[in-house]
Amino acid sequence: MQRYFIQLSYDGTAYHGWQMQENTLLTVQQVLNEMLSKLLNEPISVMGCGRTDAGVHATEFFAHFDSHKTDLRDNADWWVFKFNRALPADIAIQRIFPVHERANVRFDATARTYKYYISRRKDPFRVNKALYLFGDLNVDDMQKAAQVLFEYTDFTSFARTHTQNTTNNCTIYKAEWTEEEDGMLVFTISANRFLRNMVRAIVGTMLKVGKGKASVEDFKKIIESKDRTKAGLSALACGLYLVKVSYPESLLNGEEKNGRSPNA
Repeated sequence: MQRYFIQLSYDGTAYHGWQMQENTLLTVQQVLNEMLSKLLNEPISVMGCGRTDAGVHATEFFAHFDSHKTDLRDNADWWVFKFNRALPADIAIQRIFPVHERANVRFDATARTYKYYISRRKDPFRVNKALYLFGDLNVDDMQKAAQVLFEYTDFTSFARTHTQNTTNNCTIYKAEWTEEEDGMLVFTISANRFLRNMVRAIVGTMLKVGKGKASVEDFKKIIESKDRTKAGLSALACGLYLVKVSYPESLLNGEEKNGRSPNA
């Protein structure tokens, strides 16, 4: 039995998030499980590097699964082509590669990066791909609020309630607002881990700052309150993208923790 990582991307518009759940609509995980099981002619169950909510997109996402097919290792490009032919147009696999048997896409990830896109003009090509927001925003104050995030590690105020989290602590590595040439406003945030709904809750609260409905000092108080009801509404899912999942280079090269190849 060989463990494989797959790197993929998807448009989350049509899906009820990544993870299969009881009595839910279509998910990305479900589509992959069905496709891989059929083409590999064996039961396949993929594990994802995280959960994306309904309507959230991913330009870089990793999953792993175990298979008896050694041909996946020897003819990876051919299998990527074959998998992509069987997948719907809104899911694409970029590569597949063998890893050691203990490798785990979720627990071995060292950081994740998300981007949130806000369009300030009506754009038919951004429908369900960005938040369309009319009106002025004080981006300077939003940038100041983003920098406040580095002062804290407990983000209970931006966490979904009634979850099984043992801790709401996260370490923020990057948080900034930028404006692209076409006027698109982009929030980029990287951390060692994220709580469910955390990025959308942060963006929704910073938009209150940008609209003048809350100050930067209010933003600090919201974080310190550790109370989700004090924060703003979650920004719509359509503007959120998982864009980067970081791993130790040795893992991506398929090496054991002691430096051995999984094929040795």
